[in-house]
Amino acid sequence: MNAAERIARAEEELALVFEEIDTREIRLTRKVLDAFREHGVASRHFAPTNGYGYDDIGRDTLAAVWADYFGAEAAIVRPQIASGTAALSAALFGLTLPGDHIVSATGAPYDTLQTVIGTDPDTTPPGSLKAHRVGYTEVPLTEAGGIDLDAVEAAIRPETTLVIAQRSRGYAWRPSLMPETFGPLAEMIHERHPGVLLMVDNCYGEFVRDTEPTHHGADLCVGSLIKNPGGGIAPTGGYMAGKKEAIERISWHLTAPGIGLEVGSYAASWRPFYQGMFMAPHTVAQALKTAILTARVFENLGMETTPPAFEPRADIIQAIRLETGDRLVRFCQGIQMASPVDSMAMPEPWDMPGYADQVVMAAGTFVSGASIELSADGPMRAPFTAYMQGGLTYAHGRVALETALEHMGV
Repeated sequence: MNAAERIARAEEELALVFEEIDTREIRLTRKVLDAFREHGVASRHFAPTNGYGYDDIGRDTLAAVWADYFGAEAAIVRPQIASGTAALSAALFGLTLPGDHIVSATGAPYDTLQTVIGTDPDTTPPGSLKAHRVGYTEVPLTEAGGIDLDAVEAAIRPETTLVIAQRSRGYAWRPSLMPETFGPLAEMIHERHPGVLLMVDNCYGEFVRDTEPTHHGADLCVGSLIKNPGGGIAPTGGYMAGKKEAIERISWHLTAPGIGLEVGSYAASWRPFYQGMFMAPHTVAQALKTAILTARVFENLGMETTPPAFEPRADIIQAIRLETGDRLVRFCQGIQMASPVDSMAMPEPWDMPGYADQVVMAAGTFVSGASIELSADGPMRAPFTAYMQGGLTYAHGRVALETALEHMGV
């Protein structure tokens, strides 16, 4: 059976799963439209501003639309936030002071955030939270991949002010977490530890389910606009959505205490950020179909995947255990070969800043680093797991998968 035949077989098996995704896309598009109508989005909101950006109606209305969709009191949606890690870092520094303590309820965070926190007991990176005397404790997930509520509560100290949790798997072989998973954690924190906030790293999870963690009690959701919520159109940026108090404190870190959200101009049009949010339900649906197809094809080849093709999904990431470094490199090279940008580049493992191991990465994207566009990567360590995400169109995802399979010789 050749690559095209393997893909056609998987598509037949996935027909009902794809139908469910299409139905959810309609529901989420309706929610986005409701938020746009509620706040009267019009072409005047796309106008650029400069200087301090006082009374920037495009910026402020975008934040209001975002808060509405997330069921939040307030939001920050800014092009000046360079990445998901930058958004998370700003939130962590905005919500803690020297002497405070953070608990991670989902084990080790994503690689790049570990330097921000200073998780290594033997080093103190300059500028990290550790260098600012903010304490930190990790609580591993249960063997089943759930949040260990008793262990999290036991880790909370009098000086604890923030509990953080990561929705996606990152570079870990574990389940991603559904929005409702955070409900019991939020309830425990708010009932037994008033004053402690729950912040969720929501990267890769937006618009995948009908709700977000803020609908289930999380005080704050944080993410990147060049992942799911930018719909493949936003050229840069990040967001925070949640409680007004938390948003205000973070805004003081982003600009200055006493100034906060009142300033921040953007000399280009705000249109891509509005349009990206409008497109997000559709774009995420395309990415989910690409991930599920990939999972099923590799399952039929006898390889282990997480999540499996027929399992409900909490994010757009698809992990595949390829077992050898050569397979991992060739898979990523195949994805790159089918990219619309830099298809001639051949990814090789390299020492990527912020990562403990060498990483091989395929990312032929229109927006640099945009992981809502089709990309694949993985650390060069056993069991040589490929992490694939994105796909602006299912058709591209299908073609790229076929190219990767052919390049791998399977």
